Parts: sequence; structure tokens; C-alpha cells
Amino acid sequence: MSLSDAPAIDSAQAATAGATTVSASGTADGDHAVAVEVRGLVKRYDGRAVVDGLDLVARQGAVTAVLGPNGAGKTTTIECCEGLRSPDGGTVRVLGLDPVADARALRPRVGVMLQDGGLPTGVRALELLRHVAAMYASPRPVDELAERLGLHGFARTTVRRLSGGQRQRVALAAAVVGRPDVVFLDEPSAGMDPQSRRAVWDLVRELRADGVAIVLTTHLMDEAADLADHVHVVDHGKVIASGSVRELTDASTGPGTLRVEATPGLDLTPLLTTLNTTGDWAGGEGEAGVYTLTGAVDPAALAVVTAWLAERGVLARSVSTGRRTLEDVFLDLTGRNLR
Repeated sequence: MSLSDAPAIDSAQAATAGATTVSASGTADGDHAVAVEVRGLVKRYDGRAVVDGLDLVARQGAVTAVLGPNGAGKTTTIECCEGLRSPDGGTVRVLGLDPVADARALRPRVGVMLQDGGLPTGVRALELLRHVAAMYASPRPVDELAERLGLHGFARTTVRRLSGGQRQRVALAAAVVGRPDVVFLDEPSAGMDPQSRRAVWDLVRELRADGVAIVLTTHLMDEAADLADHVHVVDHGKVIASGSVRELTDASTGPGTLRVEATPGLDLTPLLTTLNTTGDWAGGEGEAGVYTLTGAVDPAALAVVTAWLAERGVLARSVSTGRRTLEDVFLDLTGRNLR
């Protein structure tokens, strides 16, 4: 593909129905201006609503994660925000503008990184980035950005010969080189090694500090938990939960975890019998001497466990409580079946 195809980079990138939402408002915390606003979005394919009345908001100077299982409607939603698809109902506004009708005005202000790259494959990596930078009035310094993302090591390699992680780094550089006000990142660290992933995360944090609105889709829950200021969980074409990572994990009613390291071979039956008088508990010994108990973790339950150990003269090497993770909440909301 020739360099004449490169401008496509600037315009580039369906569990449990009726689940209870954590926040019906869909708004983010703080005083940051709204950068992306989606209200009542509907998008149909062959008469079937893939997105069905979806609402979400993303703000300047914040990372907004849009999470959902395969087929939930998140990619179609983001494509409507990017102007790649026209809604069948509802409204989408990016920086106050319609992504389809106002595409020309928005293009210089929006960066897009697709999971599949969307890059011309016959162009050398650094040559491509320089070409994209030349489209903007005040781009980031190309060599500085290339150094930041480690592109110099494969600068003269054509895109088609790059590894998946290397392509992702080039795609990210192309998405941010124009100093956009809003960036859409689809699986930004997919296929990357740990060093590259950390570099990407650091760049995302820097963009946020500079006031950029970042809309992130990812299947990596640790990525969302580490980066996101606000999370929207999407399933069956609707937002089924919204909030900060802390709000979502604190609001979850799923079981917590107690992890006890002690003498191997203890019979947990009496302990579980006691715990189950006030809740629903399960547990067992995994590796020798490591016991995992799941249930409603609270001070009373912890006291029962430590008293049970003391009655048997067992000194635990450690007793720790496991906080509900974003992945736990995600699975509770969207189910555990494969899509």
C-alpha cells in the first residue's frame, strides 16, 4: 500500500441482559469538560440492534475504559464515535461535534488507534510516522516519540514485516503524533511484551496529564484497573455498569477471599460449618498449607478464622484478605460463559 493511503489512519477504528447498573448517570467525576457524549445510541445490522440505547460520557484529562465481552457492542459504539459508522438512532458528540457530519473539523483533533493497526503495510515504520506527522500543523517531534516507543529499532522495516506488538506501537505513535484532544485506543497493548506495555501506559498517563481525553477499550482488566479514571461495562448493546474502579469493586456483592498459610492438612469442615451460620462460604487447600476461603469477608469472619486456628494451636504464617478485582466484577456482570 502506498503512502497515499496513510490518511486513513486519521479517520480509522455483544451476558446478562438487564443487569443492575452501578451508576445510571454515566457521568465521570470531577470538573473536566465533556469530550465524548453518547446518548441513546442505536446501531442495527440486518435488523438486529447491536447497540441498543447506549449512553456514555468521557471527559477531558481522564481515561475512560469501555469494557465488554466479544459481541457486546463496544467496538460498534467506538466506531460511531470515530465517525466510521453512522448511528441508526440517538446522538453522538465528540468535542461538541457530530463525528460524521463534522468529520473534516474533527479529524485534526482526534487520534485513533485500531487493534488491527489499520496501517499501510508496504511503508517503513518511521517513514509512515513522519508522513502522518506532516499532516498536522504542530505535531509532536517524531524522533522523540519514536524513541519513547522504541521505534528506532525497526525504523526501516516495512509494516507488514513487523510483529503484532511492534505494529501496535507504530499505530499508537500515529494516533498521538498530531497532539489530538481526544484519543480512541482499541486494545493498545495487545501483543506487547511487558517493557513495551509499560511504555504505552506511561504515555497514556502523560496524555491524561496534558488534558487529553482517552477512550480505551481493552480485554486486559489489569490495564483498565491501572489506567482508567472511569469505567463503562457494556453488554448486549447497553451500558450495564459505570463508575470508577473503586466504586465498581466496592459495589460488588460477590464473595471476597481469605487466604491462610498454615500447617498443611487441616480439616476445614468445622471452620466452614461455623462460617456458614452467618453466610455462604466455601474453601479448600490448594498447594500444601495454603487455604483459600471465599465468602462475605468482614471483621467477624476474620475473627472466626483466627479463633479457629488458635483453638488448634496453629500459628498461621499469614492471613490475608483478597479485595474484589475489576475482573471479578466484570465476570459477575457479564457471566462466565464463552461468547
